[in-house]
Amino acid sequence: MRRGHWQRQLRVDLTERKISVESIEEEDLRRFVGGAGLASKILLDEVPGKIDPYGPDNIAVFATGPFQGPAIPGGAKFSIAGISPVTGTFGDTAAGADWGPSLKDAGYDILVIKGASEKPVYLHIVDDDIQIKDASNLWGKDSYETIDAIHHETGDKKLSIASIGPAGEKQVAIACVVVDKHSFAGRCGLGAVMGSKGLKAIAVRGTQKAKLHDPNKTGSLIRQYQQRILKEVNENGFREHGTPGLCETAESLGDMPIKYWQGDVWPEGAKRLGAPNSTRVLNATPYPCKFCPIGCHRKITVKDPPGYAVEGVGPEYETYGMMGTNLLIDDPKVVAKANDMANRLGLDTISAGAMVGFAIECFERGWLTTKDTDGLELKWGDTEVLFSLLDQIGNKKGFGSIFSAGTLKAAQKIGGEAVDIVVHCKGLDFPAHDARSCISLAPTYATGTRGACHFRGACEDVEMGGFFIPEIGITEGVVKFFESENQSMVSARCQDYFALLNSLVLCAFMTDGGGMSFTEIKDLFNAVTGWEYSIQDLMDAGERIFTVQRLINIRDGYNAKSDILPKKMFQPAKEGFRAGKVPPFKKLMEDYYTLRGWNDKGEPTATTLDRLGL
Repeated sequence: MRRGHWQRQLRVDLTERKISVESIEEEDLRRFVGGAGLASKILLDEVPGKIDPYGPDNIAVFATGPFQGPAIPGGAKFSIAGISPVTGTFGDTAAGADWGPSLKDAGYDILVIKGASEKPVYLHIVDDDIQIKDASNLWGKDSYETIDAIHHETGDKKLSIASIGPAGEKQVAIACVVVDKHSFAGRCGLGAVMGSKGLKAIAVRGTQKAKLHDPNKTGSLIRQYQQRILKEVNENGFREHGTPGLCETAESLGDMPIKYWQGDVWPEGAKRLGAPNSTRVLNATPYPCKFCPIGCHRKITVKDPPGYAVEGVGPEYETYGMMGTNLLIDDPKVVAKANDMANRLGLDTISAGAMVGFAIECFERGWLTTKDTDGLELKWGDTEVLFSLLDQIGNKKGFGSIFSAGTLKAAQKIGGEAVDIVVHCKGLDFPAHDARSCISLAPTYATGTRGACHFRGACEDVEMGGFFIPEIGITEGVVKFFESENQSMVSARCQDYFALLNSLVLCAFMTDGGGMSFTEIKDLFNAVTGWEYSIQDLMDAGERIFTVQRLINIRDGYNAKSDILPKKMFQPAKEGFRAGKVPPFKKLMEDYYTLRGWNDKGEPTATTLDRLGL
């Protein structure tokens, strides 16, 4: 048994109702670390070519890494991976709360689920007692009600529960996984994959602890990092305000979506949605995951007006971007209510906001009318439009059902020029960051193995001057706004670095915001595992993991022709920070392919694969 890992994976076949425990090869852990890395290898090895994401051949992998055993700051994170219903290829997402450490404490590194149940079920895991339980009484409940019902039914409030809502049950492509009514594995539609398997929830609790190579050093480093990160986030305001603190800065730098990527500036809206205003209006306080000194999630209380009443998890930057400025809505209470609706329905708030914005633009252009929308007039800034469409999308009913397979598929149904205005890569809607402002995002989005994603390589924070990784050459001033030099290098290295973080698994905010250095991550990794990895060893693992994900993309039909940006990213702003600017995309991609060691088809060369041991 290696330190930091159990070397055990739990496998559940829902078709055969078969449960087994298998060993994990140490070499696989050394090469892929854990978390998203090991999940990627499983998907490459075991998924038989391009498949129906809703079919029984798809695999849902819930994966921890070496950082889920001890009380590491940011170590509550865990990964979920599978073939995405949105993109038809590799999809992964992550959440926090208590679930990852709970699976680890139950004695497993990874849970692999295949097949599909004929009737609704949920998994109940307490150490070696693993049961497939009937969930017929839970089917139809929202994600929060499901968690409460399982706690009540079992009488075990210590269970950590990952659940789906109506969107997952009805296989809405953007369905998310809701963890402990606290954290959300939002992107890529893995909640819909659970729904296709008849799997309503996974409840887990453990009473064991994985052994560490050097418990004393691990404990000492944890205490040191906890104290310093807490000091850092108290001083920079991250703990007090969370990610909404970014709104005004992002808008001022042309990075925040406005009017479904048609607008250029809206400082007043960003100010009203951002901190400190949203903190005050929503009575927001930090809501940390297990072991976390930051508490980026927001716990809010809104009582007035009654129609907007919410008590629980509040919106964060991405939701303020996609359900706020993206729709020309500037009331934090409205976004908070919409966020709560999406959470209970089990919807990714990023893609849900994108769908509403896309629909309004289509209506504005005359491609949709009230005949299509069941009499609903779609207008910018209209609160009822947002609430109504969220309900329809999440429940797969009325006009909203057009989005059940994703925004791109909805555009194809609408026809005409609608496809040209969808802001996506590989079918995954853009998050709330603009590649026309932070141009390192152009190759990051275009080559993103799960589609457009800012947090599978947060290079935009490097450009905005808030995040650096000096150990791998990402330092202050290494890139400049709108200049192509070093942008592709920053993109590729950030992608590899974040692939590593999602395999450890470590919340990226510990380093991007909390100030934990790559050297400190390395030291902690070696104290846990005893492997004595260097920075280069860890970066090699990150690149290997990213490349395996790319190989899955290639297997599923994606290549250089797919490494593109939507047309709106080549429409320059008329005013504001990025006025007159578009990404020098051809140059960025040429640099990127060269750095990656890919051929002109977008495939890793034999030399690259050999170097990575693939």
